[in-house]
Amino acid sequence: MAFIDDYDFNHLKNEAEILVIREMEQQLKSEGGDMCKCNDCIVDIAAIALNTVKPLYRFSLLGTLYASQAMTEQSYADSVKKAVNFAIKKVKKNPSHD
Repeated sequence: MAFIDDYDFNHLKNEAEILVIREMEQQLKSEGGDMCKCNDCIVDIAAIALNTVKPLYRFSLLGTLYASQAMTEQSYADSVKKAVNFAIKKVKKNPSHD
């Protein structure tokens, strides 16, 4: 039996995903109409940004509290904004489709 079948990973969450997606929504609204917003480009932006910021994984209540505290720090919020901005520019310059 595989390792993943022996343990429950369903509640393991990366809180950074929520922050990145919210920031993407804000920045893409102000981006204007020349940015492709197809599913491939949007998911590419998310992946690039999430690979740039520090992950905030949680599983338990204590982990939720830790992630919530880290999410309120200005330095983390700034890193999310910069990562999303970088990802948008990168995908806009080189989309993964024709």
